[in-house]
Amino acid sequence: MPVDSKDTMKPEASVPSNFIRQVIQADLESGRYEGRVVTRFPPEPNGYLHIGHAKSICLNFGFAEEFGGTCHLRFDDTNPLKENVSYVDSIKEDVKWLGFDWDVHLYFASDYFDRFYDYAIDLIKTGKAYVDSLTPEEIRSYRGTLTEPGKESPYRHRTVEENLELFQKMAAGKFDEGECVLRAKIDMAAPNIIMRDPTLYRIRKRPHHRTGDKWCIYPMYDFAHCLSDSIERITHSICTLEFENNRELYDWILDTLDIYHPRQIEFARLNLSYTILSKRKLIELVEGGYVDGWNDPRMPTISGFRRRGYTPEAIRNFCERIGVAKRDSMVDLALLEHCIREDLNKRAPRFMGVLRPLKVVIENYPADKVETLEAINNPEDQSMGTRNIPFSREFYIEKDDFMETPPKKFFRLAPGREVRLRYAYFITCTDFIKDEQGEVVELRCTYDPQTRGGDSPDGRKVKSTLHWVSATHAIDAEVRLYNDLFTVEEPVSAEDFKAVLNKDSLEILHGAKLEPALADLEIGKQCQFERLGYFCKDVKYSTSDHSVFNRIVTLRDQWAKVKKQQGANERK
Repeated sequence: MPVDSKDTMKPEASVPSNFIRQVIQADLESGRYEGRVVTRFPPEPNGYLHIGHAKSICLNFGFAEEFGGTCHLRFDDTNPLKENVSYVDSIKEDVKWLGFDWDVHLYFASDYFDRFYDYAIDLIKTGKAYVDSLTPEEIRSYRGTLTEPGKESPYRHRTVEENLELFQKMAAGKFDEGECVLRAKIDMAAPNIIMRDPTLYRIRKRPHHRTGDKWCIYPMYDFAHCLSDSIERITHSICTLEFENNRELYDWILDTLDIYHPRQIEFARLNLSYTILSKRKLIELVEGGYVDGWNDPRMPTISGFRRRGYTPEAIRNFCERIGVAKRDSMVDLALLEHCIREDLNKRAPRFMGVLRPLKVVIENYPADKVETLEAINNPEDQSMGTRNIPFSREFYIEKDDFMETPPKKFFRLAPGREVRLRYAYFITCTDFIKDEQGEVVELRCTYDPQTRGGDSPDGRKVKSTLHWVSATHAIDAEVRLYNDLFTVEEPVSAEDFKAVLNKDSLEILHGAKLEPALADLEIGKQCQFERLGYFCKDVKYSTSDHSVFNRIVTLRDQWAKVKKQQGANERK
């Protein structure tokens, strides 16, 4: 048992104004809850956590840490039809990975099933709950509309004794699923439809992942949630905005039972462009085979982000920068990617990799010569030092870095043109070879041995620097290029969200050529391929003799462009 313990984002401040923080501070100053701060993160174990949950995790654990309190990890496991242990394990892993620790405060709503049952009995005894034998369809039709009141069930006025007997029979398995439910007796004409005699218990003849076959009736979320908060003596029950109307029921249950009463506070949930954050729709993507499981790097799940190569520090920074609002808004995906780049720029070592290789032969370079060149691991962090890279007569560059007949503003390699090789020499293209289909498959070049290190002693300048990989030393790799999973900014608004899936959200490249040092990069670690973007060695498909790299983000940052457009829109 626990002990006390559609606006535009402007994420410029390091610590944005936060109305929840202000509420907690006011409660501490007034002495409410005896100076305690106890929050909770209460996921339902019926799917994997996504970036929207990350915002809630950061808020609940963050406030507890900020105010010297505690945060509970509690699984609201009240629906055995959709819950299983694998979801529980994944959620715990995700919370830990984000950098938070619940210590001894790990709980399950199922820990309290006996107490929930007793509370239901108390409501029945005081005439505040009754067993209803209407069908689910009839209950819905009796509820009324936003403009019309509901009507009372013919079973609403059963006696206390009859309700107690029927509820006990429900618990004993004497009724089939859907045959009856326990409802609160409140007001069928209430303006808030949620208060029109909501269901508190329903029959589910399914085993529970923790309690087995002990129960065949299970509490509804709204009943279990507020009681769990009360039992654990939570001080601030922080929920997303869709629970605002439910707060009236939250208060009614606790006040009617006359038990400890936390404060519920609602904030706007995260909406991210080009992203679906509906757990039901994400399950459809997984079960329909549209993605490679819950941890597909295109998924907005925390496990998907982790596999793609996102860092927990970047996600926490993103959640802090978007702040906390009282009304819904859309956050541009570009901001999340900006936070990822900002973090990886400081920590990711640099390497060279060629994704679409084109062979180059330096005709005036000795055939048997191999040089060792020194390269900087990260210019943003000199403590990361340098590495050695081999250079030889034959190497690879990107196909896109050569054009036979270049347009005016193309400054990379072309016949007769000189460019710089990163860390190496100036080279000049003298000839090229095509295959039978007319595609260029090999370049012939010369090099200037006086330009080792990439500078010319005579001061001549070139307009382009290319990355490259020595042909005899390169390792082969598979590279996966990920793009937005959806083609529209708000896929949730589409008539069929699956119809706006991006068929080009994944491109798999076989035969990429990488620096030999990348063979030793630890699986799951991030790096930058110079000029190409940030990549991560995939944890699912990489092996000791087969390297698979996921592109995390490109180097081009769109956030500055987005902010500029937002500013222009505000000035209009």
